Amino acid sequence: MRDYVVLRDLSSPSVAGPFEAGIAVIDEMPTEPRVDVEALDKEDVRDTARDPQVRAIAEVMPTRLVEPVEAGDAEASATMAWGISAVGADTSARSGAGVVVAVLDTGIDADHAAFTGVTLVENNFTDSAGGDANGHGTHCAGTIFGRDVDGTRIGVAPGVGTALIGKVLGDDGRGNSAWMFDGLQWAVQQGAHVVSISIELDFPNFVRRAVEENGLPADLATSRALEAYRANLRMFDALMEMIRSREAFGAGTMVVGAAGNGSRRDTNPEHEIGVALPAAADGVLSVAALGQSPDGLRIAPFSNTFAQISAPGVDILSAKSGGGLRSLNGTSMACPHVAGVVALWREEVVGSPLPANTATVTAKVLATASTDGLAADADPADRGVGLVKSP
Repeated sequence: MRDYVVLRDLSSPSVAGPFEAGIAVIDEMPTEPRVDVEALDKEDVRDTARDPQVRAIAEVMPTRLVEPVEAGDAEASATMAWGISAVGADTSARSGAGVVVAVLDTGIDADHAAFTGVTLVENNFTDSAGGDANGHGTHCAGTIFGRDVDGTRIGVAPGVGTALIGKVLGDDGRGNSAWMFDGLQWAVQQGAHVVSISIELDFPNFVRRAVEENGLPADLATSRALEAYRANLRMFDALMEMIRSREAFGAGTMVVGAAGNGSRRDTNPEHEIGVALPAAADGVLSVAALGQSPDGLRIAPFSNTFAQISAPGVDILSAKSGGGLRSLNGTSMACPHVAGVVALWREEVVGSPLPANTATVTAKVLATASTDGLAADADPADRGVGLVKSP
């Protein structure tokens, strides 16, 4: 028996009338996704897949945060994190007011000064205690909607009044795909307009467990990991499709994901890997990391390639769990910049004659991205459409 995530669509057809037996009329109605974790054997998997409500089945995989790199202590003289001005948030007329943001990560330090006045709705899907003993989630949340700390601006969208904080990684930065899917389902059901996810599936750890704990030969363990990875991709694609189908009945939810920190261009320019899951899933806006240089903004050496858009991700100043500020490097730091800009664009679109939905916001975010200020040799395959820009 293995643990599987099962995605079901609980919406159902209705019959038009009592005298129209045999003519099933499917009303236009939103899908109702439900994520369950079930212990199944091979026969159970086959039988479960036959259920017409089941949209996808995937073996539970380990997850981990997109591991950041410590960039040093914050400078006391800093008055604004450099990423704020780089994306144009400092000159935007929008603040993210009225937008509900969700952060799926290691939790949050709710007592930090950066979150004063924000309504934080927390839900812990892990087996760790609540709060954020890791600090990753606090840092990401600070970049999205953090208030000024001791005169330093860190938040792209400091007008966000409500944030959904789904703790889907333990204090050690580890988790599993079931927690991640549960958290995403919860965020959507709670009305999140934008979800920030700086998580990746932990393929190497899956292989290690299969070898060390289950006694599988390395080649079989790798094959099983590939099977689980493929199934989880299909799971995420199916869930994202269901999320998009709900947009006609509400404001919709936009999911933003960190591309991953697996490339090693500082060792060899050819040492690149593609965007990791879940950022690689259909419908997720994948984000690469940019750093400053004398020649303009450059893709960070660790940033995975083939992302859709890019944002500041090197030497990013934000909230430190326990108080104060710290700087970190990573696509984990770039992802919340984009989530914050999405919040600004959501507010902009709601205040315009345009349809106030995710499709409009996505189009605006992608169409207004800029290559101005990027290094001349920045590879489009690495930086996507360009640097995300605020309205």
